[in-house]
Amino acid sequence: MKILIVNTLYPPDIMGGAEVSVSLLAEAFMRNGHQVAVVSLQKEGDVAVGDRNGIRTYRVQIDNTYWPFGQTRKPPRLDRLRWHLRDTWNRRAAKRFAAILDTEKPDVVHTNNLTGFSVSLWAEAKRRNMRVVHTLRDYSLICKRSTLFSKGDTCKERCLACKTMTMPYLYASRMVDAVVSNSQYVLDRHLKPGFFPGVPHKVIYNIADSSAGLAPPSPDADLTFGFIGRVEPEKGIDVVLKAVSLLPDSGWQLKIAGKGLEVYERELKGRYDNPRIKWLGFVKSAEFYSAVDVCLISSVWPEPLPRTLIESINAGRATICSTAGGIPEISHFSTSLGSYEPSDFHKLAELMKQAISEAPKWKQTFPPRPDFAASFTPEAVTGQYLDVYLEGSSNTDGDR
Repeated sequence: MKILIVNTLYPPDIMGGAEVSVSLLAEAFMRNGHQVAVVSLQKEGDVAVGDRNGIRTYRVQIDNTYWPFGQTRKPPRLDRLRWHLRDTWNRRAAKRFAAILDTEKPDVVHTNNLTGFSVSLWAEAKRRNMRVVHTLRDYSLICKRSTLFSKGDTCKERCLACKTMTMPYLYASRMVDAVVSNSQYVLDRHLKPGFFPGVPHKVIYNIADSSAGLAPPSPDADLTFGFIGRVEPEKGIDVVLKAVSLLPDSGWQLKIAGKGLEVYERELKGRYDNPRIKWLGFVKSAEFYSAVDVCLISSVWPEPLPRTLIESINAGRATICSTAGGIPEISHFSTSLGSYEPSDFHKLAELMKQAISEAPKWKQTFPPRPDFAASFTPEAVTGQYLDVYLEGSSNTDGDR
């Protein structure tokens, strides 16, 4: 089968878990004998055709006012508004994509995050009678921030601006032949306002990276808590640091891996000046998991399905998880000390204190359960996607 996968970014350009999940899926299909190509964005330049781990890659220039990824400062409000308006239906991006479709002639077009491309890509595929499968990995179709998170809280209802600016996405969603979500929570949030009317839908989890095996126990004497991800309010780093300020003076340390906006990072480091807090910056995930004992999955925004939780389970690490978004759907696969409401730093502190008092119990490796492998292996995930590619999903009630 010829599969053309589209995602805003593709490794080595990585901003979050989506890029990793998409690349693992593409490479799993390739190993199974399918012909796979990937289309993603680049900051500037002509279309660059390359090869990454056996996958043909097309990197096309973003056709918008600025490159929004990896910035350390927010653009002015008016520039952001112009960017979002163009991203509603980007004709230039569609034209570039059309040329790739005519070259590749795929059996199925599998779109994922489309920020920077826009849903105009769906129209080009349908104009050529190509099957379109879309995977929901964020909320960009129903929220212009892509997070359903504003003023420190999850948006229970969508604001007027998001309803208005995403109206073209609502109508365009009819062009999709099947929709997949990486969590039931995300799927429900899209179906409720009427997206993908009558379109078969299914929940399929992300592939766990089989190349990253179990991590050995942390060598540190103290119990080491770990946070890995973007250092931003949505990821709950402030909640973690507030909880840490309630911990005893000994017996623990916190390692923070990741980067964020310079101003925000500087503010946090100044406010929580504790030598037991180690700011690591960017580190390889295998290195991180080998250096911590308990992973904190602390999102306060309704994160669809955090790859950090999948990686923590796969690495054999115990977890403490917030109840945001799709996290509870897979947290039961982990060896968990407990869970807490997303902003409840007092409860998080209690769980961390409990872990410190039982340090020997948690300073070990916990192999994933067999049912974890059954849902997250490349074979399991690609098998489910092939069913959708070939037949569509007969499931229209969201059951897994």
